[in-house]
Amino acid sequence: MTWISDLLGPFKGFAVTMRQVGKPRVTRKYPQEKRVKPPRFHGRHVLNRYEDGMEKCIGCELCAGVCPANCIYVRGADNPPDNPVSPGERYGFVYEINMLRCIYCAMCVEACPTEAITMTHLFEMSVTSKEDAIYTKDELLVDPDGTPNHPQAESPLIDVKELRLGDGWMRATSSAGRAEYEGVVAWTPQARNPDLPVEAGQSAESTGGDDG
Repeated sequence: MTWISDLLGPFKGFAVTMRQVGKPRVTRKYPQEKRVKPPRFHGRHVLNRYEDGMEKCIGCELCAGVCPANCIYVRGADNPPDNPVSPGERYGFVYEINMLRCIYCAMCVEACPTEAITMTHLFEMSVTSKEDAIYTKDELLVDPDGTPNHPQAESPLIDVKELRLGDGWMRATSSAGRAEYEGVVAWTPQARNPDLPVEAGQSAESTGGDDG
């Protein structure tokens, strides 16, 4: 019966294909169709501003120090007395992130004491050279009105509004998810989103479950 097995051999490979015929499709027509990202999706970083337009980064370099991939370079400078950039004594004079080295672990977000750096839902960052993959402060910092920037904004694959969806990212070490902090806003207001949602908590009322 070996000859029969050899004869049917080429058709056995179609068995998996035929089993999938008629089943719902699991693929999407990217980039026309994009999946909805989780609220805490780790995408491209942005540098935030306060509601009055002042920069949140104080140049403390904690994000660079905690980064396990050594992809962040920060240098602080003293604030000009007549025209301060941030509310503190110093501000981030130089801020660069090498996206080729970044592992998107969000430890920089955890370490930042002023919530200056957060992560968005944007993951499309194709470049044609290594230099283009190093995002500078000009590209990371949002405009005074909170509008984010992206170097490949004109690309048909880029949806810049994905940069505006990162405000819901909560620190893992904060009160996020704890029932006793329900109703408390976990983030300070930002220029692009001054009305941040409150913490949902895990009580029966917020989840529709049963405390018992």
